[in-house]
Amino acid sequence: MKRRNFLKSGLVGSLTFPAIVRSQSVSPAVKIAGVGIGGMGRTNLTNAAGANIVALCDVDHDYAASTFAQYPGAKPYFDLGDMLNRQLEIEGVVIASPDHTHASLVKAALEAGKHVYCQKPLTHDIAEARYLARLAAQYPDAAAVMGIQYHSSSGMAQISDWIRAGLIGDVTRVIAWCSLTYRPFGHARWSTLLDRPPAEKTPIPGTLDWDLWMGPRQMRDFHPTYHPGRWRAWWDFGCGMMGDRGVHTLDAACYTLNLAAPETIELKSIEGENEYVHPDKAHIVYEFPARGEKPPLTLDWYSGSTPDEVAELTGGQPAGDDQGGALFIGSCGMISHGVYPGRIRLHPAELKKDAAEIPAVHPRFKGSHEAIWLDACQGKGPASSDFAYAAKLTELTHLGNLAIKLGGKIQWDAKNAQVTNRSGAADLISRPRRQGWSLD
Repeated sequence: MKRRNFLKSGLVGSLTFPAIVRSQSVSPAVKIAGVGIGGMGRTNLTNAAGANIVALCDVDHDYAASTFAQYPGAKPYFDLGDMLNRQLEIEGVVIASPDHTHASLVKAALEAGKHVYCQKPLTHDIAEARYLARLAAQYPDAAAVMGIQYHSSSGMAQISDWIRAGLIGDVTRVIAWCSLTYRPFGHARWSTLLDRPPAEKTPIPGTLDWDLWMGPRQMRDFHPTYHPGRWRAWWDFGCGMMGDRGVHTLDAACYTLNLAAPETIELKSIEGENEYVHPDKAHIVYEFPARGEKPPLTLDWYSGSTPDEVAELTGGQPAGDDQGGALFIGSCGMISHGVYPGRIRLHPAELKKDAAEIPAVHPRFKGSHEAIWLDACQGKGPASSDFAYAAKLTELTHLGNLAIKLGGKIQWDAKNAQVTNRSGAADLISRPRRQGWSLD
């Protein structure tokens, strides 16, 4: 069978593999493989210090050439299915491919009995996120985590302790923003890419398996505006700013406030939008119901700009960082952090005295996010950002993109994963998949 057909055919799930690798049987240096290693995947492997990297997989061997060269002892592959069938000793898989391929690759790795580290966002749509959460629950001995490194940071732990101890009282509103207007590979804005897929045919590089790169999406001609790197701008392949920075910046709010599903999500404003490419700027408002004794909460998300209201609320005091941030607004004060859960500030600053008396309860992890995953693979500690949580956070960002695509206010039925007041949502919630790439 040709290499490209292993994963597509579903044979990865039907072939006989060793039983799921249990923590007590993992070798001292976990044998891992990298998938999608030309970009962030290379960084993940570098941060997984101490692991034994035995295999590397990428659909473009030219784009990933430097990573292949960095690990000459690791066997190279194009196809994950081929790799899993040939190297049964692999214990964990690091996946950093484009968003639209995550679910298929994670499914193959979990069903082959591997631990999984998957880059954020976990999936390309809501249905995939829920599917992977259910699938991971079937493999309780697998350390399955999302690569969202600041979830394991001291900043996240600090914010969690303060919020849960009631330092700023009941939080009724969060304002989060990414001030950047995205610049993928030199483009000034998303909208300076193209307003539709290019019509001209471009020769496929000889080192690229374009069929595998397309994965579950409907086939289209190769063009360098998709690969390498620019895929994130296109609705068919990436999750835009919400999936790139939104997952990081909304992490602390989702986690520390234990946010349930919102009842409504509303697109307030948008710039630079078109049918095919994510917008340059957007303002989205989520409305969450009361959570037990906690009051309802409003969450504002801004892409591409810093809201003026932040400076007004803090009295001109700094909040966030030069890329963005979040502001938690409580009945007794406010907490702000940067686009990642760092550069934490209290408003007013006098709250520092009370904060110093709050005990450290949330776990303080040591080492990189990848190192924490390796420890979890060996049963040496809990996983950070496991799939149960990762799916919840990823769904939150997908709902923002759903509002962007549909416009106006949408009412969300979380139990049935449906928009109740608008049509045209079904194919956004669960994107159609190419024949041979079903998750069933």
